[in-house]
Amino acid sequence: MSFLQNADPEIAKLISAEERRQASQIRLIPSENYVSRAVLEATGSVLTNKYSEGYPSRRYYEGQEFIDQIENIAVDRAKRLFGAEHANVQPYSGSPANQAVYVALAEPGASILGLSLPFGGHLTHGWKVNFSGTFYRATQYEVDRTTHRIDLDRVRDLALKERPRLIWTGGTAYPRLWDFEGFGRIAREVGAILVADIAHVAGLVVGGVHPSPFPHAEVVTTTTHKTLRGPRGGMVLCSAAHAKAIDRAVFPTLQGGPHNHTTAAIAVALHEAAQSEFRDYARRVVANARALGEGLLARGFRLISGGTDNHLLLIDVTPRGITGKPAARALQAAGIESNYNTIPFDPRKPMDPSGVRLGTPSVTSRGMDLKEMEAIAAWIDRALAAHDQPEKLARIREEVAEFCRSFPAPGITVS
Repeated sequence: MSFLQNADPEIAKLISAEERRQASQIRLIPSENYVSRAVLEATGSVLTNKYSEGYPSRRYYEGQEFIDQIENIAVDRAKRLFGAEHANVQPYSGSPANQAVYVALAEPGASILGLSLPFGGHLTHGWKVNFSGTFYRATQYEVDRTTHRIDLDRVRDLALKERPRLIWTGGTAYPRLWDFEGFGRIAREVGAILVADIAHVAGLVVGGVHPSPFPHAEVVTTTTHKTLRGPRGGMVLCSAAHAKAIDRAVFPTLQGGPHNHTTAAIAVALHEAAQSEFRDYARRVVANARALGEGLLARGFRLISGGTDNHLLLIDVTPRGITGKPAARALQAAGIESNYNTIPFDPRKPMDPSGVRLGTPSVTSRGMDLKEMEAIAAWIDRALAAHDQPEKLARIREEVAEFCRSFPAPGITVS
């Protein structure tokens, strides 16, 4: 970063520090990952200089001969990879992608049905403080109190009662597979449009270790980071019947010019996800999550739903005499990055809930495998036992940093 160091050494220093932090810590936040150097290079390219309001061959600015080709490549790759009839790769991230679906397919005040945020859902699926819960008549389904899994019979009862325009699947803290086929049956029965938000599991879907939402969902939204290992962006995939409405909602209703550097990086990430190595990566993400869960169960931790089928784990830490926020901070002090998170039927407030959320996309991208998950489980156990002992946490942090040196972080070169 020689140019940046000369132009703005203060920012260059902080970026270098962040590189070292990402390389020296065990990163277990499920929504984070490492992108390849190729994705980073596309993200940091001269494409950021160009305005491109509109769509390929239908722009409002001249000089689009290369931009159009890049966006068309990204769209074609997305359609092939997910088996979609149409793809829009312009949304700035996942929430704008979801907002485009509302604008395209539901009038303000329409009934919607989604998984409640405290039970693993997403803000944009109808939670009360979000636009989706403000401008739409939102009903929220929950998980079963005993199994912590979604009960489709209860979802069907709610759908028959509310007759929603949209039914949302997908979430941020649900460690089990999504039954898109079952949700599709409910949507057809009540005349709803099924929308699958696969932001967290998109990489697992294309890797063949999670069921695909197609053909059961008419519309699919996703971020392009997380398990897909792309830049921070979003996509909407849909049937041809909804293509025009979705495109119009993204532009001009919600956005102006797309971020062309992000579009190019999405194209690169989709190309990488189409390789056979990516399927092995997706398989190992799930295997590592299960192994980490087994290591924690063996040490007496309580896992929500008893385990995982995907890339994430949700842990109730209160039986260990600690709550979510101090637990996450203790792990951070030990060099293990996580986030505190509510658990189903949590009696505590969201800013200091009962749970901690963990995931394996980042550590898998570094080449860590089942043996390393056992070591990580042991460090988590030690760190939470020593949550109020800074000296012990510092020693664990040193062990973690030394451990991480054997697993270079993709896209990052640090001395």
